[in-house]
Amino acid sequence: MRTIITAAKLWDGSSLIQRPIVTVEDGHIQSIASSNSSERPAGAQVLDFPGALLAPAFFDVHFHGAAGHDVMEATPAALDTISSFLATRGTGSFLATTVTAPLDTTLKAVAELAKLIAKPPVAGHARPIGIHLEGPFLSHAKRGVQPAAHLLAPDIATFDKLYDAAEGHVRLMTLAPELPGATELAAHATARGVRISIGHSDATATETRAAISAGAVSATHTFNAMRPLDHREPGILGTVLTTDALFAEIICDGIHNAPEMVKLWWRAKGPDRAILVTDAMSAAGMPDGEYKLGGFAVQVEKGRATANGVLAGSVLTLDRALANFVRFTGATAEQGVRLMTGNPAAMSGVTEQAGSIKVGQAADLVAVEVQGHLVGSVIGGQPISVS
Repeated sequence: MRTIITAAKLWDGSSLIQRPIVTVEDGHIQSIASSNSSERPAGAQVLDFPGALLAPAFFDVHFHGAAGHDVMEATPAALDTISSFLATRGTGSFLATTVTAPLDTTLKAVAELAKLIAKPPVAGHARPIGIHLEGPFLSHAKRGVQPAAHLLAPDIATFDKLYDAAEGHVRLMTLAPELPGATELAAHATARGVRISIGHSDATATETRAAISAGAVSATHTFNAMRPLDHREPGILGTVLTTDALFAEIICDGIHNAPEMVKLWWRAKGPDRAILVTDAMSAAGMPDGEYKLGGFAVQVEKGRATANGVLAGSVLTLDRALANFVRFTGATAEQGVRLMTGNPAAMSGVTEQAGSIKVGQAADLVAVEVQGHLVGSVIGGQPISVS
C-alpha cells in the first residue's frame, strides 16, 4: 500500500521543507518532495496534517518502562507492550535504560535485551536500538532511588562484563565523575564506542572537567541528582551549563524541574546540545498505583512517582515533554523536535537509525502542531492512533 503524507512543513533533521509530500511504500520512505514541484500519485492512501510540522519520530535515550512493564524484564512480551504504547506517543526508538541492581541481575537483563534489539523492527512499534546503563557506577550521595547496596566503584573489568553480555549494544552509560577510577573508565568505555553521560554525582567542577576530558559527552537529567550550584564551587551543574560542547538531558514534566529551570537550561545549552528525555518508568500510561522500577516498588499519585518519598523516574512521554517545553520556554515546536530527534541521535552515535527523515529509511514520522502537541504518528510506515 502506498501512503502519501502531507503537512504544512517538514523538518528532516537538517533542513525545513515547505508543503512537503512524503511517499511511503512497504514501510519505507520512497520520496520527499514539495507540493510546488510534484503531483500527488493517484491511488494512494493520503494522511494530511494541515498546519502541522512533520518531523522524525521521537528518540528517547533515557527510558525505563511504560504500560505496566519495565525494560529490565527483558522479555518479548514486555518489550512488545512497551513498544506498542510508545508508538502512540510518537516515539519511534529508545535506549532501554537499566537501574542499579545486583550485578548478576543486570548482566542477565542486558543479555536478554541484546537478543531483542537484534530482532527485525515491527511496523507500528517503537524500536529498542541500544542500552543505557544508569548504574552501577553512581554516587552514594546523589543516588536518588538507586539502591545503595548495589552501587559499585568504577571498574573496567565489570564494565567489560556488562558490555560483552550486551553483545556490544551498550550505547550510553551514566557515570559519577568524582568516583575513584571514573576518568579511566570513561576513557576505556569511550574507546569501545560507548558514550558517557555524567550524572548521579556530587562532583566538583574540576572532577567534572576531568571526566569531560576523558570522553564524557552528555549529562544525565540535568539538575536532578546533582550537586547544587554554588557561586564559588560551581560543581557538576555549573560545568554542565557552561560547557558548550556538552549535551544535557532534562526531564520536562513540571515535577522534576520548575519551568524557570527548564528555561535556564534551554538558554545555556541551546538548540544543538539540549536533549529532552522522559526517565519514564513502568507506570507511564497507567493509572495511579504501585509499580516497579527495576526491582523495587514505586508509588504513583497524581502523576508523581516516588519511592520512600524520593522521585523515582516519571510517567512522562516525549509528546508531553515537547508541549511542556514549548509552553515553559516560548521556543517553537520546530526547535523542540530537534531536542528529541537529531540531538539525542548525534549524542549517542546512532544517526543512521534515528533522528532524521531520508529516502530509503523506515518511515518513522510524527506530526505536531504549533504548540507542540502530537497530532499524528507513523511508525514503520504504519499510521498509529495517537491519544
